Amino acid sequence: MSVAEFLRQRAVEVTVSGSYSLPRWYDCEGKLRSFACRTKRVSPFRMIVDVPVVGKVGERLTSYFQDFGEFQCTISATLKSGFLMELDMTRARRAWMSEKLTWLEKKQKDDSIQELRRDARFVPQISHTLLTLADGSIHPCFIIDVSTAGVAISCEYDPPLGTALAVGACVGRVIRKFDNGFAVKFAEKQSRDDLDRLIVRSPLLQSA
Repeated sequence: MSVAEFLRQRAVEVTVSGSYSLPRWYDCEGKLRSFACRTKRVSPFRMIVDVPVVGKVGERLTSYFQDFGEFQCTISATLKSGFLMELDMTRARRAWMSEKLTWLEKKQKDDSIQELRRDARFVPQISHTLLTLADGSIHPCFIIDVSTAGVAISCEYDPPLGTALAVGACVGRVIRKFDNGFAVKFAEKQSRDDLDRLIVRSPLLQSA
């Protein structure tokens, strides 16, 4: 199915964090790499996800979302910074998925929940930005979440611990690695109100 066709179907605009693995993407130890992702539009049959590394149409992959669980999926269309996935599941699980989406749609509109996250880690309005290393090299990356003290990143580039870099205009250092990416601690604590502007560097992504 094309993205245009999916946009005409009934679906929910909901943001759920997850991870995915693509075929043939391995780390230096020969293990299958996992990247972070986030849903943008979801139905019980398919979803559009925002990602750091875009796969190819027809590729099979495994994905996991904290609110939905694990899926076996097939990429049916690609976007500049994401793709459309066809979800393989039973009829019973599709019925459960439909109920779950209705609940999540109501939950995300709850102002009290949004206010509780204001001073905690949050997801910025734009998910993609650029890493700039000390040697001037630039790498596109995906923002998992951010706080006034640092940011979690998923990226094709895998920096060593201690690497100094800038995420957008925020300078920091890699302090921790995890399955889907790495954490960067800012050199100086940032203002919550300025983070959306500072964390994003334009142009966001250069064409491949």
